[in-house]
Amino acid sequence: MAMQLRSFLLGIQLLIGFAFTTSEADIRAPPTHFDTASLNRSSFPEGFIFGVGSGSYQYEGAVKEGGRGPSIWDTFTHKYPEKINDSSNGDITVDQYHRYKEDVGIMKNMGWDAYRFSISWSRLLPNGKLSGGVNKEGIKYYNNLINELLRNGESSHLT
Repeated sequence: MAMQLRSFLLGIQLLIGFAFTTSEADIRAPPTHFDTASLNRSSFPEGFIFGVGSGSYQYEGAVKEGGRGPSIWDTFTHKYPEKINDSSNGDITVDQYHRYKEDVGIMKNMGWDAYRFSISWSRLLPNGKLSGGVNKEGIKYYNNLINELLRNGESSHLT
């Protein structure tokens, strides 16, 4: 019994000790301003690829166009809009489906080298399986996007 009490008291003592122990790192506030004035391409190794990225659900929009089938997120956000803070969904987004040429032009003007984007599988396989058929309009959309990137000197990275 005395051994258990001693172990318990030691545990309490350690707990209290840790509770009141702080280090200098704990009390320093994180920086609120970062000096990036000297940060540029020469700050990175030769061959470093500067790019931007997006996800199909957040960027494409056009959920009922071009033969696209519903994704799991489309189903969820339409069935349970109250589960999303602002009840938003991916129906329109920034409408890259219709504005991809403009988007690629912006990337080029900003000096990016690459664009990483995801494929909307519900746009390529609208019935959810290869056996359900491949959507040729979806393939055309991604081909057009990739060709526009190449015409503008951008590399594409698909996920």
